[in-house]
Amino acid sequence: MGVPVLIMGESGSGKTYSIKNFDPAEVGIFSVEKNRLPFKKDGFKVVKNAGYSVIMKALAKPTLKRYVIDDSQYLLVNEFFDRAKESGYQKFTDLALNFRNLIHYISRELPDDIVVYFLHHTELDAAGKVKAKTIGRMLDEKLTVEGCFDIVLLAQTEGTEHYFVTQSDGYTSAKSPEGMFDQKIPNDLAAVDAAIREYWGL
Repeated sequence: MGVPVLIMGESGSGKTYSIKNFDPAEVGIFSVEKNRLPFKKDGFKVVKNAGYSVIMKALAKPTLKRYVIDDSQYLLVNEFFDRAKESGYQKFTDLALNFRNLIHYISRELPDDIVVYFLHHTELDAAGKVKAKTIGRMLDEKLTVEGCFDIVLLAQTEGTEHYFVTQSDGYTSAKSPEGMFDQKIPNDLAAVDAAIREYWGL
């Protein structure tokens, strides 16, 4: 089974920038909304305007061990706006099902050594806790997106410092296996990938 990893954070918190230290030849990037990376480095394979069909087709016959879905919340947002004129609850059911099915396909159907990173925006819940941004109540009340991931990292910024928080302080949904990471680590997705593979022997 593959490894889906959730990287959450506000816009500008360094989620996409964290890709920079990967060897461009070893990672595939599905860019759901943006068309350019926030750094200068040639060679990255970026599929622009990627939706579910494009992502699923590529993952069905993977040629790499690492993939990134950049701005994955826009899979939900774009489908919502594409169906904005539809009345009724069915579209919200479909939104939740399509997103959940993508995560489950990765975790249940892909080879063990393939890691897929979801770079995802955050929002505050009613209690003021930082969580993955969703659309509609079904994903929150019936599923809880973070529950589908063993690893949820929170991208944060202090001044010019960008970093990942790896465990919850009670006000976030960050989590990771015991001993895999320190509480606070650089926002370097290549280093995160190496740590995951070493910890689980992938």
